[in-house]
Amino acid sequence: MAKRDYYFDNAKFILIFLVVFGHLIQSYIDSNLFFSTLYKLLYTFHMPAFILVSGFFAKGIYEKGYIVKITKKLIIPYLIFQVIYSIFYFILYSKSMLTIDFFNPHWSLWFLISLFCWNIMLIGFNKLKPIYAISLALLLGLIVGYVDWISNFLSLSRTFVFFPFFIVGYYLKKEHFQLLSESRSRILMTGAIFIVALVIIIFPELDEKWLLGSKPYSYLETFSAIGFIKRIGVYTINFLMIAVFFAFIPKRKFFFTKLGRNTLYVYLLHGFIVRAFRESTIESYVYDSKTFIILLFVSLLLTFLLSSKIVTTVMQPIIELKWSGWKKTLDRIKESISEPRGQSE
Repeated sequence: MAKRDYYFDNAKFILIFLVVFGHLIQSYIDSNLFFSTLYKLLYTFHMPAFILVSGFFAKGIYEKGYIVKITKKLIIPYLIFQVIYSIFYFILYSKSMLTIDFFNPHWSLWFLISLFCWNIMLIGFNKLKPIYAISLALLLGLIVGYVDWISNFLSLSRTFVFFPFFIVGYYLKKEHFQLLSESRSRILMTGAIFIVALVIIIFPELDEKWLLGSKPYSYLETFSAIGFIKRIGVYTINFLMIAVFFAFIPKRKFFFTKLGRNTLYVYLLHGFIVRAFRESTIESYVYDSKTFIILLFVSLLLTFLLSSKIVTTVMQPIIELKWSGWKKTLDRIKESISEPRGQSE
């Protein structure tokens, strides 16, 4: 059995923590410049980096049964959680009628639909030379902004806007990530993050929706031509910040490293807690000089909790459609019950 690469497990754990943290601080970005700047900085790279890693591990597209495998892994959980979230929102917002729309993914569920599409698209794009495949993906990401009806429907906008990160990740090799970890690269990356942060601070009017990839140019800009140019600028910042992120990821094993394998659990489950928080009175109370520390701690706690063994075991049948965690737990219980009896005899 091949040894797991701690580098990528560390990266995935840190990224999912930042996703949770980003969703929690979103409540304060309209009234607090610090949170607004931090939110934009996080969104320049955390989902693009996640998508790039997903592309890096999508090497088995020609394996037998691959389509069935990703359908089971992505589409079935999407359908299940679309129903669960619909019921959750029905209760949370006291709606008069329960509606379930499988064509408009709830909140974070867009990622499952898009990830499935990226894997399917990769089958065709992989037939092109890397430079042509990446160029075409970027072109589609730029052009799709002109299609006004593409928005949240089947996550089509995000699918095309974020596909360049997936295809780039697919063509990357471990050597490329190792190159980023060199001392000279890290020095350059440190300068880069300060430049990007400075740009965000100097231009606070930059709409964070540009970083979400879910809206056409007509929604974001009065002049479509400017929208095209802005998205080029956003892509540039995205790739630069992705490089910054991976340059500082540690390679050795930590106490949290193995939890990087359970990011899907955190991604699918944290939304219930974040949404409940946004609708509660707690949100208004958590607003002072200590807010940053509190939200940072809560995000870390949630990430650890939702990726823990107990949560992954309980939720495995719904998320992975497997019962292996339950089976192992039951086997251990049986062993612990039968062991004393055997000793007494």
